[in-house]
Amino acid sequence: MTGYLGTFALAVGFLAALASIGLWAREATRGTSIAAARHGACLMLMGAAGAVAAVEWALLTHDFSMRFVAENGSLSTPLYYTVTSLWAASDGSLLLWLLVLTVYVVVVALRRPRAAERLHPWAMAVLSVVAAFFFGLVLFTGRAFDSVAAPAGGGPGPNPLLQDHPAMGIHPPLLYAGFLGLAVPFAFAVAALITGNVTRRWLDAVRTYTLVAWVALTAGIVLGAWWSYAVLGWGGYWAWDPVENASLIPWLVATALLHSAMVQRRRAALPAWNLSLAVTAFLLACLGTFLTRSSVVVSVHAFADSPVGPLLLGFVAALTVGVAVLVLLRTDRLGPPRTIGPLLSRGSVLLVNNILLTCLALTVLLGTLFPLLAELLADRQVSVGPPYYNRMAVPIALVLLALMVVGPMMRWQGDEPGRLLRQLAVPVVAGSLLVTVLAFAGVHSASALAAFGLATTVATMVAADFAAGVRRVRVSQATGWLRATRVCAVRRRARNAGLVAHLGVAVAVVGIAASSVYTVSAEQKLAVGERLSVSGVTAELAAVDRSRTEQVMSTAARIEVIDGATRTTTEPELRFFPAHGMTVAGPAVLSDLTGDVYLTLLSVDESSRTATVRLAVNPLVGWIWAGGALMALGGAFALWPRRRTRPGAVAVRAGEPEQTLEVVPR
Repeated sequence: MTGYLGTFALAVGFLAALASIGLWAREATRGTSIAAARHGACLMLMGAAGAVAAVEWALLTHDFSMRFVAENGSLSTPLYYTVTSLWAASDGSLLLWLLVLTVYVVVVALRRPRAAERLHPWAMAVLSVVAAFFFGLVLFTGRAFDSVAAPAGGGPGPNPLLQDHPAMGIHPPLLYAGFLGLAVPFAFAVAALITGNVTRRWLDAVRTYTLVAWVALTAGIVLGAWWSYAVLGWGGYWAWDPVENASLIPWLVATALLHSAMVQRRRAALPAWNLSLAVTAFLLACLGTFLTRSSVVVSVHAFADSPVGPLLLGFVAALTVGVAVLVLLRTDRLGPPRTIGPLLSRGSVLLVNNILLTCLALTVLLGTLFPLLAELLADRQVSVGPPYYNRMAVPIALVLLALMVVGPMMRWQGDEPGRLLRQLAVPVVAGSLLVTVLAFAGVHSASALAAFGLATTVATMVAADFAAGVRRVRVSQATGWLRATRVCAVRRRARNAGLVAHLGVAVAVVGIAASSVYTVSAEQKLAVGERLSVSGVTAELAAVDRSRTEQVMSTAARIEVIDGATRTTTEPELRFFPAHGMTVAGPAVLSDLTGDVYLTLLSVDESSRTATVRLAVNPLVGWIWAGGALMALGGAFALWPRRRTRPGAVAVRAGEPEQTLEVVPR
């Protein structure tokens, strides 16, 4: 019965999406509001929510007559992982995808932007087309609600890798919120091309959605790296895996869009470029979904072979051709190129920033797709590994880091070299001093020194900018410091948000550089009582323990970790899941501000009563998670509702020197 209800909910959502396409197109052409169009959006959400609720109810009640539950449910799976089993397999994750998409559809339907009222119905028609495709995809190719015979033993449970860390309950929904948030800028960009209204109005309408998508993608990518580090047992957090890259590429394009949008708002320049970025970001998100749901790539993150892969690829191709035709038809509406300002101006720096971000995205995309193209065109199997990405991506990333220092200091109308050099003096000196100290201390990696120096320069620039913002506040005797600071913060909110995000990038870069270059590791077969030492840290095998439950057989090595005067007992594990025929290495991680001690149990020899253990000392890994959190916090800070200026308060335009904020008492 539950399966029939889920299928019925999908059918309702699919029909509502089809009807919404016509209703929104009619509203767009006639110029009159049609209430049924908004009701159609709500009906889509109800259909997606009903299908998701049906699967969740079947999982929670252990209804093994439903295929999805029979393949992914279990009587012994904890409640949290039972709920998150929804996105443990392809069919369920597509239902989550639909739910997130329809939430965006309803929000956009109910919030008509005053800045782009004419574009709104066309954008909703485009979103309805996207929703109709995914409803049809799930309804006609999905097998989640099929009836099957109940499996013996109470079900296999979800993939063991997806029930070993709480981040997996948050990571996929965040990525989906990011991917599908990019559908809104895509829809308004297409609407701008349809109507020929390619001014900044569509950008104003999608600013919030772009920021939400960027924040969600940032948090999702960082949580995914943390999961990989804490669960997979290989000791790293990013392997340039095709599915990892599939989330990074649209994030890079969305980052470029957020920066280039400022140029169009301030200088009315780059309209075609911004339209292209908005369209490309969502198309790349759909391409990443294709990579995840097809068998063309081998990845620990990918789902098994699924019939939706070719359909997704066809959908991406159709959208690409449709947008290309619109661009050709609207070339005359884009207008002549507009200047972005002098060479030494913020607009010029943002243009270079966009070029580099785009080049970085293309570099990662080429490395991801090249093995597929080589096999398709030349029938050759090739692989593109970390050396390619490190060689190509690291120089671009370092230049982008340098632009984070220069860009916020520059004026939009142009700058003088002398003033710019004075502004750069303190941050550059701070970065140079750190590089000198580290070089004398024995740090010889050029890329690591450059990363540490530039990150320090960025952090110093951010601190100096915050300090300058405070100094620009002139407070009268009767007003008081607190109120003036509060008003100043309101006026500098967008700038401060960007600076916090830049600081997060700098912190993450330090963690990435340190852990990539200076990790030290060793592995050794140990008997009970024997020791392994790495970089001043000693691991002593104390015992090997075994345990068994209904779902898993575990072998744990009890290890005493000696770091200076500190002794800690920890237990890395090997867990075998008979229902899946899979062995998972559960590492033990001891963390502090300076880095992690990372222990992995590789194998156990019962005949000789020995265990092979890998011990690694990974410096500053925690800085990566802290940097990612700061980046997401900066984006969230930019989303904070704007407050109106109080009477008597004179605003300061962010980034302009020699300005003051005076608050006149009432």
